[in-house]
Amino acid sequence: MKIVTPVLGAALLALTMAAQPAHAMTDAQCTDAFTKADAKKMGYLTETDGTRYFAVHRAINQPVTDGKLTRDQFLMNCKADAYVMIDSKVDAGAPLPGSNSFTENQAKDRAIARGMTDVGKLTKDDKGVWRGTGTSDGKSASVAIDYKGNVVISQS
Repeated sequence: MKIVTPVLGAALLALTMAAQPAHAMTDAQCTDAFTKADAKKMGYLTETDGTRYFAVHRAINQPVTDGKLTRDQFLMNCKADAYVMIDSKVDAGAPLPGSNSFTENQAKDRAIARGMTDVGKLTKDDKGVWRGTGTSDGKSASVAIDYKGNVVISQS
């Protein structure tokens, strides 16, 4: 029995750590992110103020129904790592070919979450990658979204 207890304890610790978000932001980081997004100091974000965050909510099938993302909702989702796609790293070799289950709108929301604006029509190529154009950092850019959610932006 003494041998089982440390092994079981180690297994439980590993499971607990695996269940924790890998990129979770601290309370202070989440509060800072909300403060920056809430430039008008309203205590909530509208689609106009928080375009990227609203896009994330749509992409994860958690749309903001009342048109306002409150501070509490934002902080709860931030701490749960919902906004990780905004700054996530792109996998090496992306965009990766594969069976892409994203709809055009879901792919577009991923591009918007990564900071693109004016994203036009996207088309899925023969490798399962959504491709289109938009604006990034004020310049015309191409975008590709693969089946894993990698967003690859290339300025023209």
